[in-house]
Amino acid sequence: MPFRISALPKSQFEPFFAMSAEELASHGALRQTATKKPGVPCRISLTDAEVGEEVLLLHYEHLSVDTPFRSSHAIYIRPAAGQAQPGPNEVPDFFRSRVLSLRAFDAGGMMVEADLADGQELEPAIERLLAGAQVAYLHLHFAKPGCYAARVDRV
Repeated sequence: MPFRISALPKSQFEPFFAMSAEELASHGALRQTATKKPGVPCRISLTDAEVGEEVLLLHYEHLSVDTPFRSSHAIYIRPAAGQAQPGPNEVPDFFRSRVLSLRAFDAGGMMVEADLADGQELEPAIERLLAGAQVAYLHLHFAKPGCYAARVDRV
């Protein structure tokens, strides 16, 4: 089953890039420097930041639904990031070295199924979950820290 992984749109975060430390703090965000690679996954580029690269760590509501599954978590974004636009069935490399939690949601924002997958074996897990008749989309999360990684839709 064809699918597409979507990165967060860079345009959504543009105002944060020019903010001072005080302005960022007023939004619950802060500027950091990446100290390891992998380890600072950018949700715009779907790549890990380079050691020494500036990143922003901020709170992001990734599931804005009026259900008990409404959800938010911390994410990293890179001000210097290019916008990732994976093609159909394309899995960016930075998913490959991680264990992922896949969460399947119906059109009303209720979770209908979930699974774990090693990044090296992500495609079969995505396809199996998307085959469910109730499933409208998936959210990928990095299993260890639990934070949102990307959305997956049928193509």
